[in-house]
This record gives sequence, C-alpha cells and structure tokens, in this order.
Amino acid sequence: MLRLLCSSVSKLCRTRADSWGFHKEAPSDRLMNSLGKFTGREFVSIFRFKTWWSTMWVGNSGSDLQMETQWVLLNVPEIRSYVIIIPVIDGSFRSALHPGTDGHVMICAESGSTKVTASSFDAIAYVHVSENPYNIMKEAYSALRVHLNTFKLLEEKAAPSLVDKFGWCTWDAFYLTVEPAGVCHGLNDFVEGGVSPRFIIIDDGWQSINIDGENPCEDAKNLVLGGTQMTARLYRLDECEKFRKYREDRDKAIKYGVADLDAFESKIQKLKQELDDTFGGEEKSVSTGSSGSCSCKADRYGMKAFTGDLRTKFKCLDDIYVWHALCGAWGGVRPGATHLNSKIVPCKLSDGLDGTMEDLAVVKIIEGGVGLVHPDQAGDFYDSMHSYLADVGITGVKVDVIHSLEYVSEEYGGRVELAKTYYRGLSDSLSKNFKGSGLISSMQQCNDFFFLGTKQISIGRVGDDFWFQDPNGDPMGVYWLQGVHMIHCAYNSLWIGQIIQPDWDMFQSDHLCAKFHAGSRAICGGPVYVSDSVGGHDFDLLKKLVYPDGTIPKCQHFALPTRDCLFRNPLFDKKTILKIWNLNKHGGVIGAFNCQGAGWDPKEKRIKGYSECYKPMSGSVHVTDIEWDQKKEAAQMGEAEEYIIHLNQAEELLLVSPKSEALQITIEPSSFEIFSFVPVKKLGTTVKFAPVGLTNMFNCGGTIQELEYFDSEAETCVKIGVKGGGNFLSYSNPSPKKCFLNGAEVYFEWLDNGKLSLNLPWTEDAGGISNVAFLF
Repeated sequence: MLRLLCSSVSKLCRTRADSWGFHKEAPSDRLMNSLGKFTGREFVSIFRFKTWWSTMWVGNSGSDLQMETQWVLLNVPEIRSYVIIIPVIDGSFRSALHPGTDGHVMICAESGSTKVTASSFDAIAYVHVSENPYNIMKEAYSALRVHLNTFKLLEEKAAPSLVDKFGWCTWDAFYLTVEPAGVCHGLNDFVEGGVSPRFIIIDDGWQSINIDGENPCEDAKNLVLGGTQMTARLYRLDECEKFRKYREDRDKAIKYGVADLDAFESKIQKLKQELDDTFGGEEKSVSTGSSGSCSCKADRYGMKAFTGDLRTKFKCLDDIYVWHALCGAWGGVRPGATHLNSKIVPCKLSDGLDGTMEDLAVVKIIEGGVGLVHPDQAGDFYDSMHSYLADVGITGVKVDVIHSLEYVSEEYGGRVELAKTYYRGLSDSLSKNFKGSGLISSMQQCNDFFFLGTKQISIGRVGDDFWFQDPNGDPMGVYWLQGVHMIHCAYNSLWIGQIIQPDWDMFQSDHLCAKFHAGSRAICGGPVYVSDSVGGHDFDLLKKLVYPDGTIPKCQHFALPTRDCLFRNPLFDKKTILKIWNLNKHGGVIGAFNCQGAGWDPKEKRIKGYSECYKPMSGSVHVTDIEWDQKKEAAQMGEAEEYIIHLNQAEELLLVSPKSEALQITIEPSSFEIFSFVPVKKLGTTVKFAPVGLTNMFNCGGTIQELEYFDSEAETCVKIGVKGGGNFLSYSNPSPKKCFLNGAEVYFEWLDNGKLSLNLPWTEDAGGISNVAFLF
C-alpha cells in the first residue's frame, strides 16, 4: 500500500514530483490497488464517459471520482499549491484512476490481454506539485514526455495549415449520402454568401464499404443516417461508386434538406451550367477492381477529377480532407477483399468501460466485431490508403473511432503493444503522405492515444460531437447539450493542449444556439468550421468569425477555464459561469458562458438535463483572470497599470486598473459575453491609448496584427496593422490630431468618453490589411 495522499503533500512540496507503483502477490492482466485516500479536499478531474470521449468532474473525496479517470488535480490551499495525479503507461500496461470506498483513490492497471500479465509496477502513476494550476500541466506532461519518450509535446510539432482557417464539414449536411454534386453545391453557397472555406472535410460516406453477407464487390445500399454504417467494412481502399462515377453523374444537381425544390430550381440550373462551364467534357468513369488501385487515366474521373475540379472552381480551397476510422471503416477491413491480411476479431470491453455511458457506436461495433488488419501490416495498410488519397488530391484525413483498438487486443500483445504498432504505422504514413501534419484525430480522448499515438499527430478534438439535438430525447428543446459541449472542450484542453492543438469541433451556423457556439469558437485558439446543410447558413453570424478570405482572427494560445472555475461545476451547480481565457497578440480575452442546465449523472451513467439550473447566472470578471504569464510574449501585458475592457455583446468600453473592483456580470442561459482586455499605453504627459480592434468580429482583439508606438519631442504617433473590414475602435484620451489610412488622411470619430473609431475597408489586394496611423 502506498502512503496516504494527504500525508504525502509535504514530501511532494519538497520534491515537486514522484512516481508511484505497487506490488501484488499474483500476476494478472488487470490489477487494482489503492493510492491512498483523501476527503474534504476539492478536486477537478477528467474521466471517460464513453469509450471515445472524456469530460470534467469535480468533488472533494477519492470516492467522488468517476470510472476511467485520466487525471485528478487537487487544490492544496494550506501550501498554496496544487497536486496532480496522472495514471500512465508502465511496460505493456496502461492505467486509469477509479473511485474507492471511504475516500480511497484506486488505480487500475490493465494490459487488455489475458496473455499479458504482471504483478508489480515501478511507475504506474505520476504525481507532481506546483504553485500554478496551468504550469502544473506543462511541467507534468513535459516530465512524462521525457520519462515515456513515446509522444511529443505540441510545441515540438508543426500544426496543420488549417489551424487558423475556416472550413466546412459535410457530416450534418449529407450524413452518409455525401456525393460530388452536393459538395460542390455546398461550397458554392458559402462563396456566394461571402464566406469562402479554406478547407473541407468530406466526412463518413465517401468510402467503399459493405456489410458481411452482401455482395463483396459492391457498395452497401441505402445507408442514410449515422449508425447504419457501423457494422460495415472496407472492401476496397479507394472511393465508393458515387465518387468513382464522378463526371458521369456530375450533372445531377441535388438539393438537400429543403422541402420546396421549386424554390431552388433556378439556382440549381445556374449551378448546372457553372459545373458544365468549369468542369466540361463527357468522360465516363471506369470502376476499379477490388485491390483499390486505379487505371484508365484516373485523373479524368473519380476522386482525382473531383478534387481537381474543386480547386479549379474554388480558388480559395487549400485543403481537402476525408474521414476514415482508425481500423479503416467502423467495422474495419473485410477479410479477403483487399491485399491486406485482415480477420474479424470479436470485441471485448474492459471492466472499466462498464462504468461509462451506453453508446450506439459501441453497441454496433460489438455486434459486428472489427475486421482488423494484422498489426504487422499496419504500416502497409495506412500507406496504401493514404498514398492513394494523396495522389488523387486529398491533403489530409480526419481519423475517427480511435479507441476501438482496445476492444480487439487479446491476441495481439495487449492494448499498449497493439496501439504502438498501429500508431507507428499511422505516424509514418502521415509523415510520408500528408506533410507530417495533415491529420485531425477524433474519438481519441484516452491516455493510450496521447501517450502512444502523438509523436506526429498535432491536432485533435477536445469535445464530444456537436449534437444539434439529442437523439435520445431532449428535455429543453435544442438547448441542454450545447453547454455540455463547451465544458468538454474547455476542461479537456487543460491536458490535451499540452500534446496536440485543441480542436473545438464543428457546429451549425443556423442552429438556435449557433451564436453561443460561435462565441466560444472565436476565442478557442483553433480552427473554426461548420457542418451547415446546403442553404442553411447564417452569414451575418459567420462574418463575425471569418474574414472574407477564409482566415480567422485566431488567438495565440488555446482557451482554458479561469482559476475560479477550475474546481467548480459550471453545468449544474446553479451558480458558476464558465469563463475561459486566451491571449491575443496585443491583448487578452475572457469569454463568459452560461452553460448551466445539463451534465453527468453518476447514478444513471449518462448526461441528462437539469432544467432547474437553466436560468440567469451572475459572476465577475477581472483582468487578473487572464493568465498572462502562460505565453512569454504576453507576460509584459499583464503588468500594465491600466486596461481598456471592451464588452463585445453589450458594446461597452471601460477603463480599469488591476486594483479596480471586479466587473459584475449576469449572463442569460445559453448566452455569453466576450471581454477584450487591452493594456493602456501612456504617451507623453497627456495621451492614453489602447487599440480594441474590429468590433464587428467576436474576437476583435485578434484583428490587430501589428502595433507600434512612437513617442518623442518631435512626434507622438501610433501605427496599427489591422486585418479585416468594419468598425475599428480604439480608446484615446485626448482626440488625435490626424488619422491616416494606408497613407491617406481620413475622417475619424472621437467621443469625449475616449471612443475613437473609423471604418476600414476590406482590400483584397492587401490581404485585408489596413495600416492605420494616429498623430497626437
């Protein structure tokens, strides 16, 4: 038995870090042991509530932990410190924390195979102490990176090019019925609306899949909604017939999700003509064989012709990604259908997953088993698929259903060894075929993946799927799951952001809570993308997130919960507003979101609505809520004597100092406010100045690209590089004497409360950058 947690605090305070292990008499493939106990001490943790997805949980006793906890952070105010316990990999075993009785914290070490056993561990958990709850994450995962040497930190890897761009995912637009004409129609809608996606993700539905017992050489028929494909397997490694027959069927202008076809007929006819004019020719497609190889001038038909035509028509499109499951399709690869050695492996869930939420995907995968390519061919598998995709113009992949590997590890050395082999093959293929970074990981929120699969992968989802409504019933209309998604993303970013770029997932711009989601995406620090149906867009909303060229005013860090939220429950404690902080190049930002109304129920093992919590919430915001020191370049901004605060939704401008009282706020349910903080610069003896940015953008501070102050006896001047068009706002006391825009003197408006504004145009030739100068 290891020493008790509470009595270990003094030792940890001296050493800052420690590794814990344990010994049992009899070897086993799954061992449980207590790490000690604690009560009356607040914690925040991350646990798996489904096989694929994790979320936050708070409590004050070891018995309050949930099954499959990935880490727990304890508040230790008596030494003004925090202690984190992280279950890790030891040999062929992975571990997780579980609740015990009487406040005990249990650690479960498991191999995933009855053939792989052990009785003792030297370092199955890592413990770290720090005075700063954000530094503790950096320090702990940096130490584990050195100890395990199986993954790399985010700072060591290049992020994919889409990280600061706007994109579109086809999932909610088409589900499994995605096909070329609909994709082209959808992209055309965005361009006509004045928002050009720089990347597209062709989601599930493009692959060649069929179901056991059906014709092994034909695509499965009548797959429409998510779930019907989850027992299907790949039978070839290229695109399905819908895409292979591209150009033969390109004239089919199909309308999705709209009942009145006549209302869109003229638009469809116009699109047909545009497709003819742009894509031209009458080449017929030639179906490929089961090996997945192409022949007969492949660039004239199929996926290669399609991606080429997309780039011809949509000049702004930088990246085209496609979806696939880690094992190929949801049900893996069909035995005998390709050159790969695959066999159907029955699924076995670990005991720990019994304490998680029932999930349709898990039920269906267990029903059909997984057609697993032999681990010896994992590298060949990914390279065969990815090299083909790269050749036909695909620049990256979204890899989903990642943790199904742990279901099928019995005969392959256990979950750790199987994962190592598969992730090595995936990483090698990513390096070879997609410039080393063209991969979004998803359904991957478990420590196996982060400790073993991220040497190359540099971006991944931090939330569960965006659900526009709950398929199991929704007690509050479409509202209750929206705040839950935000909590997933914010708290998961605490650990995931150390290793990969947090991706807050897509949303729908015409959803009733779209503005709520858009506010969080604006300051999340990652890419912004939507899954809008064709014709289902709110362009006014999107233009608050996206520049006309498809780039975004991205924050410099990844968004994280503020300190006063860390050990609270912003979902159903009836009092806490979720506040997330981030940094811009020349300021900081806090988003305050009322997420109350739903959350995890430990007894029912599901997320459910708490309608009594769905009401206005009050809280406070202060400049010290921003962790300025978390980015070296921003540390000096945290030392300013005064700040301007701009309230994006209320359109207010306030002058404060670090000694000012906190700003009191009240946020309505499913609503938010974004507070931009800008250090005030003193020039000469009388001038105070702070640039806010474009107030028509949610992240107005992110629009400021450059900022220079010139203060001498001869000249007092401020020069600002601003990206975007719209209302540019600054605080200035007094009024400037002159204002110049791109070298020409222009009119500006100044009010005696310090508001200084002028309108900026979007100039395409200049990349949307305006050079503004104020003379005093």
